[in-house]
Amino acid sequence: MRVLLMGAGGVGTAITRIAARRMFFDEMVVADYDLGRARAAVTAVGDARFRAERVNAADPAAIIALIRRTGADVVLNAVDPRFVMPIFDAAQAAGVTYLDMAMSLSRPHPDTPYARCGVKLGDDQFARADAWARDGRLALVGMGVEPGLSDVFARHAADELFDDIDEIGVRDGANLTVDGHEFAPSFNIWTTIEECLNPPVVWESGRGWFTTAPFSEPEVFDFPEGIGPVQCVNVEHEEVLLIPRWVPARRVTFKYGLGEEFIRTLRTLHQIGLDRTDKIIVPGPSGPVTVSPRDVVAATLPDPATLGARMRGKTCAGTWVRGTFRGAPREVYLYHVVDNEWSMAEYGCQAVVWQTAINPVVALELLAAGTWTGTGVLGPEAFPARPFLDLLTAYGSPWGLRDLTPAPVPAGLQAA
Repeated sequence: MRVLLMGAGGVGTAITRIAARRMFFDEMVVADYDLGRARAAVTAVGDARFRAERVNAADPAAIIALIRRTGADVVLNAVDPRFVMPIFDAAQAAGVTYLDMAMSLSRPHPDTPYARCGVKLGDDQFARADAWARDGRLALVGMGVEPGLSDVFARHAADELFDDIDEIGVRDGANLTVDGHEFAPSFNIWTTIEECLNPPVVWESGRGWFTTAPFSEPEVFDFPEGIGPVQCVNVEHEEVLLIPRWVPARRVTFKYGLGEEFIRTLRTLHQIGLDRTDKIIVPGPSGPVTVSPRDVVAATLPDPATLGARMRGKTCAGTWVRGTFRGAPREVYLYHVVDNEWSMAEYGCQAVVWQTAINPVVALELLAAGTWTGTGVLGPEAFPARPFLDLLTAYGSPWGLRDLTPAPVPAGLQAA
């Protein structure tokens, strides 16, 4: 397998460090708009299978040319969602396998954004599913941690843990802190603003997909391994658009543990227009400049990839499932926890980007071995979950299961 990795940021760099320990691929070309950043990622692993290239992720023709020049047969997209479609289209035109960790962007409904969906996450990609299938090619979308591992957990629950599922709810929480910063997101701020301020999507059987207001339906979820209770709210995320396509359930949600201070900051950015992506003209000493307010916010915050040494705590990604098994009620939380101290010591990567990066590498290995096969535009739920979970554990990153099933009420108390 010859892999073209698009993007040498925090997640892309973590991918190289994880993949360097595995032998399933022949070459990984690390491509970035900043050639120096790509070279730094390659130099750090010290492995002859890696080399660096420069490419503009917004230019499909340039990406196609790079695919052909490098002989890549898989494109792994590790750039932010603005560039999903140019890379996705280039991979299709070049006739190679495609993987990403975040899907094509949504566009809110123009009239009723907090009730009805407009263009949903991934719609632009799924619109091309038939063409990918006709070509006999695979686009594996949403294969990070969330979406990604969380979707694998949903498939595993349906396959092995439940006979009937009432609700699947992805729940993400952490107790991470960053020394010296009151507001320092541990993931790409552009993406964080996008998913947190867009209308969240919920799926219900008989109703389909619909939207709510940002930060709706707050709940306190108790996360495992010492993280503890965290307030979680509805956030737009790909799992809600992916899981119902392959896993039968009556309701699907995604809730993110943000905390009141984080929510307050995001609301303020929205109120003063700093979440906008359209360009504005700003006077400057050498004349006016054109800039996106959201890009200004991103430029003023520290790069998440550089925060590892100042971060403390753990991050948890997981999938809560409620239903029945063999006629009895059942409720579980399948989860994956990464301790920042461990990921920094072992890989030199902070916990959130490392947790995202390991999953596409595991998926690539399953594809290389022929364990996962398919054509069209498919989510992680379209593949058997057990091989993925077993290989994830073999990588030295085990997952867990917490049984949340309420204890049965003794017969003598039921009448009371």
